[in-house]
Amino acid sequence: MAMLVYRGFAIQDESRRYHPGPAMGAGPAHMNWMKQVRTLVQPHMELLATSPNESVNLMIRVGTKVRFVSTVEGSNVMRVGDRQGAVFPAYCASGGKAMLAELDPAVVVQLFSSPGADTAGDRIPDQDFTAFLSELATVRTNGFAVNFAETEEDVCALGFALHDGANAVVGAISVSAPAVRFRRFFDDGLLPVMLAAVYQLELDIAMHPLGND
Repeated sequence: MAMLVYRGFAIQDESRRYHPGPAMGAGPAHMNWMKQVRTLVQPHMELLATSPNESVNLMIRVGTKVRFVSTVEGSNVMRVGDRQGAVFPAYCASGGKAMLAELDPAVVVQLFSSPGADTAGDRIPDQDFTAFLSELATVRTNGFAVNFAETEEDVCALGFALHDGANAVVGAISVSAPAVRFRRFFDDGLLPVMLAAVYQLELDIAMHPLGND
């Protein structure tokens, strides 16, 4: 199993269970509960995409990775394209950071600064890990995370974790834009727009209990 993890065919999450890795398409996007989340979130994403006119993404976390399960593109000629199916390190993506910030710090250590992280190739160097923990603390305080060209060159994003009625994290939503526009549309009021969208989203999710399949 260690070799499968190393080669990207498996991921071990914080409870030590194994899931399909990036080389296999990374993760449980086929699960019924994820289909439910995607169905519930899609209309909200479509509405949100019309406000900043930028691309909106839904993602889930599997261990140390995030998988994008849906994208609604903005209509700008220069825009961030469809990321559906893409897999990125969770510690780089805005939605990934938002979800990681909800974990106990000891779990984050296990995922990114442990012998298992070494085996899987997920270890964050010691000189960077302290700063990463500090960033997660800031995300926890602010309630959102930002990705400044950490997953892709010239792409920035603002992300929020999504919760069900029991306050459990079920995924994350982000708005991404070319770096040259990101600061402007952030300053133009993206944060309150996303806060309102997340509030409505979580109400909708809470009203529709998710299955466990």
